[in-house]
Amino acid sequence: MKINKISSLFLASVVLLFSGCEPEVDEQELRNTTNVEGVELIATQSTPGGNEITLEMTTPGITGYWDYNLGKALTNETTFVYPIPGTATFTYVGTLGSEFFTKTIEVEVEELTHALDQDWYDLVSENTAEGKTWVFDGGPGSDGRLWWFMSPPGDKASAWTAWWNAAGDCCPPSDASGKMTFDLDGAANYTYYADADAEGQLSSFVLDVKNQKLIISDGNILGSGNEYGAVVGNPAGVYDIVSLTEDQLVLYVPGNGFGTGWTWVFVPEDSGEAEESEE
Repeated sequence: MKINKISSLFLASVVLLFSGCEPEVDEQELRNTTNVEGVELIATQSTPGGNEITLEMTTPGITGYWDYNLGKALTNETTFVYPIPGTATFTYVGTLGSEFFTKTIEVEVEELTHALDQDWYDLVSENTAEGKTWVFDGGPGSDGRLWWFMSPPGDKASAWTAWWNAAGDCCPPSDASGKMTFDLDGAANYTYYADADAEGQLSSFVLDVKNQKLIISDGNILGSGNEYGAVVGNPAGVYDIVSLTEDQLVLYVPGNGFGTGWTWVFVPEDSGEAEESEE
């Protein structure tokens, strides 16, 4: 009897021990704190109709970020100088708690009351609506100059190091006599011309001043390839800016179809360098 009682007590103790070690699961279900209609977005211009804009998302319990077309702000409030007159649409991307959402707000920019970063004027000119046209700093035939060439991969600092002077030596791009125009006439417009007489192909662009990148959306950069089938442009349209001044635009990709880098050198269409290269 004593043995049976001791055995029973031992088993009961083991059961209690293991039952006490079982993890407690606190199942919490994510719930929305509001609906999309309840998310309040506010846009404030520092001057009436001006281009310095502050965007705010003021609803408690909501987290997300602003996409203000020139970039993204990972905060609920951001202030920036917008370069494009007209109606601008800005997007807030966030979560209600259990689901993601997007909501937009429109702002009417009537005039550029605040100066833009100098990079904008260098790219599109002081007359932002008219824009600026860029051409290769050389060509259209092989001329020994550096204006479209293979460079080391992975490092923008090595963009001016020519591994193979493709255009200068033998194999210029198929659109070496073309041009490209950037303007801010109601939008960030990018127009590509395969040659001097070709019809323009309109798309859009983003100038990321902070990260020194030029992004061409749904369009070809001048010199994306050549007649021999070499494709060196970035399919994503993202190019590192090596140099951007009033007189020169140098772009670079850290990796292309050859596993190398590639460098483009442009000058304004009406510059002395461009006129000289056409002679």
